Amino acid sequence: MKSEPADSGPLDAGFDARSAAASPAWRSRDDRSFLYHGDRSEIMSDIPDDSIDCIWTDPPYFLSTGGTTCVAGKRVPVDKGAWDRSQGLTVDHDFNRSWLRDCYRVLKPAGTIWVSGTLHVYLSVGMALLEERFRILNDIVWEKPNPPPNLGRRCFTHATEIVLWATKAAKGSPHRYTFNYAAMRMDNGGRQMKNVWRIPAVGRAEKVHGKHPTQKPLALIDRCLRASTQRGDRVLDPFAGSASAGVAALQLGRTFTGCERERGFIDIAVRRLTVADAALLW
Repeated sequence: MKSEPADSGPLDAGFDARSAAASPAWRSRDDRSFLYHGDRSEIMSDIPDDSIDCIWTDPPYFLSTGGTTCVAGKRVPVDKGAWDRSQGLTVDHDFNRSWLRDCYRVLKPAGTIWVSGTLHVYLSVGMALLEERFRILNDIVWEKPNPPPNLGRRCFTHATEIVLWATKAAKGSPHRYTFNYAAMRMDNGGRQMKNVWRIPAVGRAEKVHGKHPTQKPLALIDRCLRASTQRGDRVLDPFAGSASAGVAALQLGRTFTGCERERGFIDIAVRRLTVADAALLW
């Protein structure tokens, strides 16, 4: 494992793209934010220990089982690709432990991590977080105002997803994680913000550069990052997808490192990040 050198250069997080195993598919104009096309484990192995302020990620849910769902009023198969197919409970859970172990290594001592998921995966992720020494702070319930209808009519309509928020800092540790309590209270009309967030799903405006099957709304990620990071902090997404976390990070004045394996998603992500970067004022 690599440790951050004392003279790490202009990158506050100590992660320099020029030292990475692969050249970035995209880099920001200030040369401080990067997106990599490749295997997450290989790319993360080149990130120094204790160098990332916050992780926001939406890992595979393992729900591409051949069932059906409703999209735009039509019944369509649930098959997002090989990356989303379950390999069995044991293999799936080992996978979650593996990538979370890497996340623990690269997070700063007071760093935090947000992991989004449905009932198909969040139980495994929650257990894996505990097994890999994280301390879970909140389970955020993201409520979708207009969820897809329940076609099977054999259970309640799935209208929520869970976002687990955890920290590397153990209870009683001198390291204090960031929670911008006052800002969150102000956002909520002067009242304490609860852990149930009613936020619309992704609209057309966020898909103009291409569609991702599990894309999350910028409003959701924006709130998470504003709650748990400061301007200039480095945000990592090991499963970047269409780079919604990267777009939110750039818009908030944070730096970003992302990894994505699928070529089609990389192309969408590069377009979105390029537009977000171009909109920044220097």
